[in-house]
Amino acid sequence: MPELPEVEVVRRGVADHAVGRTVTSVEVLHPRAVRRQPGGAAELAARLAGRTLVAARRRGKFLWVDLDDGTALLAHLGMSGQLLVQPGDRPDEKHLRVRLRFGDDRSELRFVDQRTFGGLTAVDTADSDGERVPVPVVHIGRDPLDPSFDLEAAVGAYRRRRTELKRALLDQTVVSGIGNIYADEALWRARLHSLRPTARLTRPDVRKVLLAASEVMTEALAQGGTSFDALYVDVHGESGYFERSLAVYGREDEPCPRCGTAIRRSAFMNRSSFWCPTCQRVPRRA
Repeated sequence: MPELPEVEVVRRGVADHAVGRTVTSVEVLHPRAVRRQPGGAAELAARLAGRTLVAARRRGKFLWVDLDDGTALLAHLGMSGQLLVQPGDRPDEKHLRVRLRFGDDRSELRFVDQRTFGGLTAVDTADSDGERVPVPVVHIGRDPLDPSFDLEAAVGAYRRRRTELKRALLDQTVVSGIGNIYADEALWRARLHSLRPTARLTRPDVRKVLLAASEVMTEALAQGGTSFDALYVDVHGESGYFERSLAVYGREDEPCPRCGTAIRRSAFMNRSSFWCPTCQRVPRRA
């Protein structure tokens, strides 16, 4: 799944190339891409026609575009969703699902999704922590790169949980934007094991891992995000290259960049965790 840096790369592209433009038509080429819209393709087209895109915004891994009537277009990228800005005369992509055309005819916004787990939905907005966000995003916490992110409040929230550290990091209702890749990278930088009980962590420990998450995601963003295949791309179809800079994620049996010990992989919630057994000691009760 794309995480905060990959989604932010897309948000910036939409802000640069689609915001300020008025939608003239919406073409839905696959019904699954609008399955979250109660009225399907007809409702999506009716809610977007004539609307101007006001701002491209994000909270954690959730991406949306504010519309000039106070509603929003929420983009679920899923595992393979892409928002591409393409010339109108460019041939359709094989997995093109939705097309938005604009009144200026300069280019169109295309939603491409190979696995059809994502989609577009026109939704209402509501107040959340002092700002208007799409209703499905109201329960999502702020992310570490948000200027309004409260680090000390997040530290306290984690220490009140009764769970393991990595599970807490992936809980988007507390702190959003951190997924499997950047959780492993942040834990390695902070020298903390994923199974550490949050209730027994010190405030400096929690602060350290959250600052590490902010640091690694900022670095990834500067390199266009992490792209393991051609599915994670910006609005021009270009891949990021932070995968080359990952310290532990996907590096099983390779030497730890810090101490040289072979990186290990362990099962975690139908996924994998990657960690260094020397730098990240397993807690006694794990």
